[in-house]
Amino acid sequence: MEENIYTWLKGQNEAILTDIKKIVERESPTLNKELVDACGEEIRSLFRTYFDNEPEIFPRTRFGDHFKYTFGQGEQQILILGHFDTVWPEGKLTYRVEGNRAYGPGIIDMKGGLVIAIWALKALKELGLPLQKRVVFLFNSDHEGVASPDSRTLIEEEAKKSVAVLVPEAAEANTHALKLERKGILRYTLTVTGRSAHAGNSHEEGINAIVELADIIQRISSWTDYSSGTTVNVGQVKGGTGVNVVPQTAEAAIDIRVKTMEEAKRMEGLMNSLQVRNSEASLEIQGGIVRPTLEQTNESKKLFSLVRDYGEKIGYEVKAAAVGGGSDGSFASALGIPTLDGLGAAGAGPHAEHEHILIDHLGTRAALLAYLIKELAGGA
Repeated sequence: MEENIYTWLKGQNEAILTDIKKIVERESPTLNKELVDACGEEIRSLFRTYFDNEPEIFPRTRFGDHFKYTFGQGEQQILILGHFDTVWPEGKLTYRVEGNRAYGPGIIDMKGGLVIAIWALKALKELGLPLQKRVVFLFNSDHEGVASPDSRTLIEEEAKKSVAVLVPEAAEANTHALKLERKGILRYTLTVTGRSAHAGNSHEEGINAIVELADIIQRISSWTDYSSGTTVNVGQVKGGTGVNVVPQTAEAAIDIRVKTMEEAKRMEGLMNSLQVRNSEASLEIQGGIVRPTLEQTNESKKLFSLVRDYGEKIGYEVKAAAVGGGSDGSFASALGIPTLDGLGAAGAGPHAEHEHILIDHLGTRAALLAYLIKELAGGA
């Protein structure tokens, strides 16, 4: 039966790509609710076509509506988790195919993986493999750049009901590996307030907020330690009103990545203890841990072993990787739920203009996920 899954899906690359194209061409920048909702409706149209099924919709005002589908029955469930928003503004990238590569906004992160998951379930349906546990698809719209503040509660609620969480985020770029570990993320906004003054007539009366902020930036940048996997990135800086004015305010946005929650707590303490050196200036610190780490566990390794062993049977090497990018799967992992990430499309370039998927991997990647769902949900 395992071979039947692969046999059915391996010839479906072009059909899967056709569906991916539909979703990718519905551009969905996170903060454009109208576009994100249109993309969500396109995803729901695929479910109507293949399963004649309607979702539970969670209406939202700031972000696109989240929604979930439930298949099968039983007291236990498997959660498949994915986002359909992207980092790309409308019109920045367009869909195109060059040889074995398909390009487009969000195609690797993570619209290709969403469609792969749909086709994995479609294969089980077409092959008549029953589900003895519920399989829940949860689609969220507030992932990119904002770290899922609105959908986190939904994710955690569904994860708590689940015996395993499967995340069809992109495979690791170089090896097409699944992701057993992800870094945690801390995000901060630092605001320094000084005192404005005329740069020529009364420079000595001013307190330069940019200078004070620059001193802090130098200090926190020194906390980066590649040997331990901790990085501190000052991603945005703004301040001042004019070149001839001593700036009264300055602001910096900080992104910190860590491998363990212990390190996350340490970095949180360091950030909260920051102070400006000039007693006439002040510092406001906003932020904290926005994504926990996804750390390898015995249970997540068992999930990986199932996929690896199946890959050997069909002649597809499956590796494991640790990566720095964040995932909604980390919320589930932090609750102690066995979580396996990177089950989506093979390709490269998430958040880059060369973002693409490899077409000839699509059917095989869908087969890996379909087999895992079958094993976990008790299909026979």
